[in-house]
Amino acid sequence: MPTDIEVKKLDDFRWLLPKKGKMRTEGLVYADERMMAVIRKDASLEQVANVACLPGIVGRSLAMPDIHWGYGFPIGGVAAFDMEDGIVSPGGVGYDINCGVRLLRSGLDAGEIRDQIPALVEALFKNIPSGVGSRRKDLRLSAHEMDSVLVKGAGWAVSQGYGSKEDLEHIEEQGCIAGGNPEYVSQRARTRGKDQLGTLGSGNHFVEVGYVETVYDEAAAEALSLHEGQVTVLVHTGSRGLGHQVCDDYIKALLKASAKYKIDLPDKQLCCAPLASKESRHYLSAMACAANFAFCNRQLITHWVRETLQDVLQTGPRGLGLQLVYDICHNIAKVETHNVEGKARKLCVHRKGATRAFPPHSPFLPDEYKEVGQPVLIPGDMGRYSYVLVGTETALRETFGSTCHGAGRVMSRRQAQKVARGRAIVRELEDKGIYVRGAGKGTIMEEIPEAYKDVADVVNIVHQAGIGKKVVRLRPMGVIKG
Repeated sequence: MPTDIEVKKLDDFRWLLPKKGKMRTEGLVYADERMMAVIRKDASLEQVANVACLPGIVGRSLAMPDIHWGYGFPIGGVAAFDMEDGIVSPGGVGYDINCGVRLLRSGLDAGEIRDQIPALVEALFKNIPSGVGSRRKDLRLSAHEMDSVLVKGAGWAVSQGYGSKEDLEHIEEQGCIAGGNPEYVSQRARTRGKDQLGTLGSGNHFVEVGYVETVYDEAAAEALSLHEGQVTVLVHTGSRGLGHQVCDDYIKALLKASAKYKIDLPDKQLCCAPLASKESRHYLSAMACAANFAFCNRQLITHWVRETLQDVLQTGPRGLGLQLVYDICHNIAKVETHNVEGKARKLCVHRKGATRAFPPHSPFLPDEYKEVGQPVLIPGDMGRYSYVLVGTETALRETFGSTCHGAGRVMSRRQAQKVARGRAIVRELEDKGIYVRGAGKGTIMEEIPEAYKDVADVVNIVHQAGIGKKVVRLRPMGVIKG
């Protein structure tokens, strides 16, 4: 429902939610006039204000321009909490723990493969299971192997021959969130995830073959080894049923914890536990396991993407040159040290539908990116474009090193199906030069471009607000959807 919550315009791209009622701090939304009109159509601004009521929040309750209504936190919400007085909330991470994106660059030019896109998409669709409940039949994990995945993340996949050490160096946290303990992951979660490694899942998850259409920053693009016309692959997926079940399990546990610790919640969906508590430690450990499952999932999909392209294009690894640019998390809570009012403080930073965006010279970046900043991957809808940005000092200073994560939905899946009814969506996309294959007609209808904000509008706000800097735009040629 529309919200009439008060907002004050600070500048062309920043809007303040004044501290009112039980809010412990202000809210800050990144948007322009036109985007704010869209944001006001749902209750996400109220969710920004609700997050500002949580104990131990440090700085403002933040929202990116792709904000929309979510469970507890808005999707596109960022908030940091003090390790002694603050909390952790599953609603600030989401159900798809470490839903994230990775970008692969190739040694190929778009013109070389355009005629082979239909065959390539069909082969990718065959080799990477997609859709609700999709499973692999050729990868069976023992209980011990599953434990290793939950603890080691992408490192497990590389140790089994699915990639290289160089891949790990180009993944956020090197593909492994520390502190994962499988003891805190339920048997139900394990059962849901045991056959889902190397699968895409449903909804807005995808594998996309595209190319670099536009270069905005030559120096940054060169540092990322990206150039105009170059073939790229984007992979967008997360922790599948395992992560969903971890979230579900701990929402129940932390609802009890909220009552136990007498935390006054403005919304039960913000159930939480003090960071110093046993319940919080258990959730963060299980969340790390789910995040590591997701890192491993994207690493395995990358392996099958490489094999598929080599087979269809009849070229070897050297000719294909499919290298990992970067892999980032969207839905995660991480313990990080940030400068707050001139002092270094250890905080638990929740990024839900938001991306880490660390600036140049961050110690957490691969050497070749140190001068330009962390790659930030912003996927759009399947009919338009996606963006690569880099992180900035402004983001580190204002948003705990965070920025947007995508376009942001403006239609529910049911609304999108209604709008798409009677249309030949696949043919419409083919007319634009984009070959699409989905797990079902319903999936394609739910993911029509009109269901999302134009990601160019989102990225332009981020760029002009200074919490991300545009590097290149990618144009899709072929997509497989979950």
